[in-house]
Amino acid sequence: MDRLEKLLEFLRQNPKDSFVRHALAMEYVKLDRVAEAQQMLEALLNDSPDYIGSYYQLAKILERKGDTDGAIRWYEQGIRYARQTGNRHAMSELQSALDELMY
Repeated sequence: MDRLEKLLEFLRQNPKDSFVRHALAMEYVKLDRVAEAQQMLEALLNDSPDYIGSYYQLAKILERKGDTDGAIRWYEQGIRYARQTGNRHAMSELQSALDELMY
């Protein structure tokens, strides 16, 4: 059983597991299945907006697709949640990525 199959099995066992959903999205990116990765991350963040690391990954996918406005929206949303939860490290990383994109 390869990594993708294992992750899909874990997801079947616990469909709302944020860690598994994020890992599956990253596996999709690795396999160049970007649309599936984007869908997975969007669904994850809609269900678990406090899963801060997924904002960065989703925004990066949108950047690669040329959707700058979409990337900016997700970076900004991630920054807001990171600020609310006191996660300064994530807030700094998201802000740096946003600044790099905009300037």
